[in-house]
Amino acid sequence: MSRNAAGTEGQEKAAGEAIVLPEDAEHRLGETVRLLRQRAGLSIQDLAQRTGLSTGMISQLERALASPSIRSLRLLSVALSVPISYFFEPHAPDPSSEYIVRRNDRRLLRLTASGVLKESLTPAQGGALEIYELTLNPGASSGADFFQHVGEKAVYVLSGRIRIWLDHEPHMLDEGDSVCFPSTLPHMFDNPEQAVARVIWVTTLHSGAPARDG
Repeated sequence: MSRNAAGTEGQEKAAGEAIVLPEDAEHRLGETVRLLRQRAGLSIQDLAQRTGLSTGMISQLERALASPSIRSLRLLSVALSVPISYFFEPHAPDPSSEYIVRRNDRRLLRLTASGVLKESLTPAQGGALEIYELTLNPGASSGADFFQHVGEKAVYVLSGRIRIWLDHEPHMLDEGDSVCFPSTLPHMFDNPEQAVARVIWVTTLHSGAPARDG
């Protein structure tokens, strides 16, 4: 994405408009999953068993006929031994420093079915910490099921409202609210409001820790 395009997208989000997710992003994501699966020597059935996702869902995802939820993508990242940031759209890093991420150089992950735009605020080389800015369309969600894994998470609401379930208990978070919790707690979130919501999402990573349903 060019700097002008990224700037325009940022202006649209600032105006509270719903994000628009292009089809080419789904094709790139599906191709990435397929290549990672083949590189690992896994069949679709093998990957389905590792993730708990259906073979039909994985097949449709690889052919860009379906878009994963955040939960599904996290399950795929663990099964394929890559960080979730691996699925983000590539972007040229800031040449002045490998540690800096410029606003218009953020790597993006667009999840059409979930209504979520996820922007990485951490450099491409990764580390033990993942920081994202999430834009959630009205009705957007992390998926239909709870999720849990080793680590910790923190969320800060920049604008709008979101609902987050912690250990099956729903909590509404308004602009300026924050929450921090162990990722082993079954959790999920959505935007039940009619306005776009924006949040900062922080996740600590523990490599090799299995993900599972809550």
